[in-house]
Amino acid sequence: MAPAACVDEISAADLFLRAVAMVPVAHYLAASLLGLLILFYNLFEFHFLRDLLHGFRGDPVVLTFNPASKIYEGVVSKCRIFHQRYLPTPWLASPHLQTAFLHFFGRPPCVTYRRQLFSVCDGGTIALDWLLASDVAGGYSNMDKVISKDDTAPLVIVIPGLTSDSASPYIKHLTYVMAKQGWNVVVSNHRGLAGISITSDCFYNAGWTEDIREVINHLHQEYPKAHLFAVGTSVGANILVKYLGEDADNSPVAGAASICSPWDLVVCDRFLTRKPVQRLYNRALTMGLKDYAKLHKPVLARLANWEGIRKSCSVREFDSHATCLVGKFETVDTFYRCCSSVNFTGNIVVPLLCISALDDPLCTREAIPWDECRANKNIVLATTAHGGHLAYFKGLTAQSLWWVEAVREFLSVLHASPFIHGQKKASTHGLHSLLESSVDKGPFVNVMEDGMVAAMTSDGAHHEHKENSYDPINHDMKPEDEVDYGDQSGERTEVDADLQQSAVSLGQRVEEESYDPDVTASVTSSMNQLSRRHRTSMWLLTYIAIVTTWPLVGSVLHNIFRKKLKGFLPAARIRR
Repeated sequence: MAPAACVDEISAADLFLRAVAMVPVAHYLAASLLGLLILFYNLFEFHFLRDLLHGFRGDPVVLTFNPASKIYEGVVSKCRIFHQRYLPTPWLASPHLQTAFLHFFGRPPCVTYRRQLFSVCDGGTIALDWLLASDVAGGYSNMDKVISKDDTAPLVIVIPGLTSDSASPYIKHLTYVMAKQGWNVVVSNHRGLAGISITSDCFYNAGWTEDIREVINHLHQEYPKAHLFAVGTSVGANILVKYLGEDADNSPVAGAASICSPWDLVVCDRFLTRKPVQRLYNRALTMGLKDYAKLHKPVLARLANWEGIRKSCSVREFDSHATCLVGKFETVDTFYRCCSSVNFTGNIVVPLLCISALDDPLCTREAIPWDECRANKNIVLATTAHGGHLAYFKGLTAQSLWWVEAVREFLSVLHASPFIHGQKKASTHGLHSLLESSVDKGPFVNVMEDGMVAAMTSDGAHHEHKENSYDPINHDMKPEDEVDYGDQSGERTEVDADLQQSAVSLGQRVEEESYDPDVTASVTSSMNQLSRRHRTSMWLLTYIAIVTTWPLVGSVLHNIFRKKLKGFLPAARIRR
């Protein structure tokens, strides 16, 4: 009876511990390693096993478009690449691996650019890096060769992403492929990048469209016989889509492509703080922005909160201490909402191809405007299950990017189709006369003490533009309830001149109490131009006119109707 009683006294916990102790340590190590592998596989979103189970067939490209879209019927439906499957490189079967491999390696082709320094009207300097078709055709390449004004070869304008420039691997992939098929390519680097110093109190941001507008208008004037195409990547895609929506029919762009656009900056900002992996990307982007800020510390320290910039740990904090202060935005969310390209998709009339990966680790699928793209007949949205951010490596050797080939085929078919966009209205920006003399024709550059390069003009036109121009801060992206016309530079030169002329004419009219038909025509012309470009400007100006002139109007009416009001109102009210 004693042994049985002893057995009853052993608890279940003791029995479990004894059983656990009997399992070899090697089994525990194997189980731990398997658990870590599963965690690592899910954390970094690997899809190798899925691809293996599907026989490495890849996934189809999903196209979203309007049922009545002629761009799809006449262009995209003829592009074979969109009707095939995309299979990522098997040993890069993760969006994070693809994105990291593109950043650190990329395997770009060897290209040599020709640099042109371009000065915009506010005094800023932009580096235009050219790659001509003759540069990649093989044989001897004359680097002194320039494009003739009568050249009819299509011209592709490339807009890089955040803190990227023409030296980025994915930009080199794109420029080489487009030049290889006989097109001329120019990379419009953001101001302050590509080794160019900041030469004005203006910095670019995710919604700054004035630079690309001036570049496109200048190129259209210089090469009127060449069709202009534009390709934007990441933040550059957001800038391009916003520009196309702002200018609509006024844009001379014949066709465009948007690659991995963030679309909605508010949604993407929230996404970057959601998971541990996204927080790593957030820190990496912040480091790139801080490095950019250090290059231009003398200017930023004067315009922004340098101590806040130095301590920034996220993109949002950087924008709070730098972008919002330089751009005169009230809050970071105000900046994000005003600059999100999703708000401008409805006005786009240029044939536009948009490519996004559903596993993009930076630009979440939640920000993709499915309904907006489906509602616009000029937009075709192509989404893939995989691809990462701007990566899209394909083949066992990962030597090429899928989206680059997709853009090449789309633009080639569009160029040969009758659906190419033509500028229906003459440009009314009033910049051509300024731009004609703002490009340095010779190799005049100024090497700064810190190693940066700035444009150095040979006459006083550059300084004249800086003195006569408005504050170049990007006020055209402010919320509608902020009325501050004194600092606004988003309005174009011709509109500003018309407003000044109208204001002077109205002042003379009040002083002289005379009617002048020319004044009325000038005011009407100015108001019509503003109403075409900004729908809310008419109502804002009307409101301001009523508020500011009401005392004068009230006094005039009071004097006119004083005698007639004597019989209806008390004498005290009339004297008042």
